[in-house]
Amino acid sequence: MTKLPILRGEEIVKLLQSIGFEKIRQKGSHVYLRHPDGRSTVVPIHKGRDIDRGLLRKIIRDVELSYEEFIQLVEK
Repeated sequence: MTKLPILRGEEIVKLLQSIGFEKIRQKGSHVYLRHPDGRSTVVPIHKGRDIDRGLLRKIIRDVELSYEEFIQLVEK
């Protein structure tokens, strides 16, 4: 298995929006995203900080993607 990349919150939000997720609200630094089929997740956006790999795994599970599918999104 390939190691997960280090990404910032803004990058993750853009990736998720590219596959159909919509920003439904933001409370402070946390962006709530939902897909029309019901999947949802929360992505923290803290200026100057990366998303930890553990949290990135949780976001990937929330949006029901495999690690390989997520890596392919990042590489596009």
